[in-house]
Amino acid sequence: MNNKKKILIVSPFFYPEPISTGKFNTDLVRSLSEKGHEVTVLCFHPFYPSWKSIKSNEQIEGVTIIRGGNTLIYPKKTIFRRMVLEVGFAFFVLKKLRKVQKNKDIIMPVFPPSLAFYLLLPFLNREVRKVGMIHDLQEIYSSNKKGLLNKGVKYFIHKIEKKCFNFCDKLIFLSNEMKEAAVELYQLDPIKSAVQYPFITLKNTITNQLTTVLKPENTNVVYSGALGEKQNPTGLYNFFNYASEIIENGVFHFFSQGEVFNQLKEENKNPKILFHDLVPKENLEELYQKSDVQILPQLSNTSRGSLPSKLPNILASGCKILVITDKNSEIENLFLSKNLHTAINSWDNEIILEALQQLLISNSKDHNQIKVASEIFTIDRLIQEILI
Repeated sequence: MNNKKKILIVSPFFYPEPISTGKFNTDLVRSLSEKGHEVTVLCFHPFYPSWKSIKSNEQIEGVTIIRGGNTLIYPKKTIFRRMVLEVGFAFFVLKKLRKVQKNKDIIMPVFPPSLAFYLLLPFLNREVRKVGMIHDLQEIYSSNKKGLLNKGVKYFIHKIEKKCFNFCDKLIFLSNEMKEAAVELYQLDPIKSAVQYPFITLKNTITNQLTTVLKPENTNVVYSGALGEKQNPTGLYNFFNYASEIIENGVFHFFSQGEVFNQLKEENKNPKILFHDLVPKENLEELYQKSDVQILPQLSNTSRGSLPSKLPNILASGCKILVITDKNSEIENLFLSKNLHTAINSWDNEIILEALQQLLISNSKDHNQIKVASEIFTIDRLIQEILI
C-alpha cells in the first residue's frame, strides 16, 4: 500500500511570506514534500504583513504552487481589508478548483479565510478527504466589536465557519482552548476534532548580524512578529513607553511590518522605542539570543481564538518570555503545569513592569523551557494528524 499522499492545500498565505500563517504553511509544506508527499498549494502572491501584493515566481522544489491575487488592492480599514481578501480568494479558488482537485487524496483548507471553502462545498469531490486546519477562530475576535456592521459580520462568520468546519472529515486546532470553543460554538463532533500545537522551526544556526541593532550594553525588550488587533499594539506601545522611563538602559524594540506598525512608528517620539523590519529567517535565532526578554501579547478575551505560532520558537531558543494572556487560558495553564516563566493576566502597566523586572533578574537561559518545547511542539505530530 502506498502511504504517500497527493495533498491540495488551500490558503492565501504562503511562501515567501516571512511570518504568521504564511510561514507556518511554508514550513509544513516543505516537511510534507521532504517526506515524499505530492503537495499542490492554491495561494495568493505574497501580501502579508504589509497588505500589499508583490508578484512572486519563487518556488519550492517538489511543490506545485499556483498563485493569484497580485492585482488586489487592500483598504486600510481592517473589516474591508478582510472582505477583499475573503471575496478575492474565493473567486480565485473557484476558478482553479476543478483542475487541481483531480486525483487528490486530501484537501486541506487553512482557516481563516473561510468564504472560499464555503463556496467550494458543492463542487468538492466527496471521495477526497477534507482536513481543516484552524489557525484562528474569527468569531472570537468579532465578539469584542460593537456596531451594526460588526454584528452583521459576526453573523456571517458564524454561518460560514459552522458550515465549513462541519463539512470537513477532520479538524486540527492549534490549541485545546480553540477546539473547545469551536465545538461549543458550532456543534462539532469532538471525535473528528484533533489538537496539535504549532511546531518549532529553528535550525540551531546563530548568525552575528544584529549586534548594532540589539546592542549588548542595553537591556533589549523585544516584540517580533505580526502586529495587529489580536496583539493589542496600542496597549503594548503604551507599556513600552511607560517602562522606558524605569528600566535602566532599557531599549524597547518592535520588529514587524504593516499598517499598524507604520502608524506606531510615525507617531513615536520616544528614542528608547525602536522600530525595525522583520529579520530574515536565518537571523531568527540570533534575534532571540540577543533579546533580554521577548514579549508575547494577546488582546484581552481573545485567547480562545488562537495560539501564537511564534511561541514554540521562543521557548525552544531559551529566551526569557513574558506572555500577557487571559486568566485560565491554555498558555497560562501550560506555563503553570510545565513550570515555565512568565505568564500574566493583566494589561496594567505596573503589573507588566513588575513581571518584566523579575524576569530580567532571573537566570539568563531557561533550559527547562527548551526541554518542554522539544517534547510538545513537533512537526511530525502535526503531519501524523493530517495523514491519519
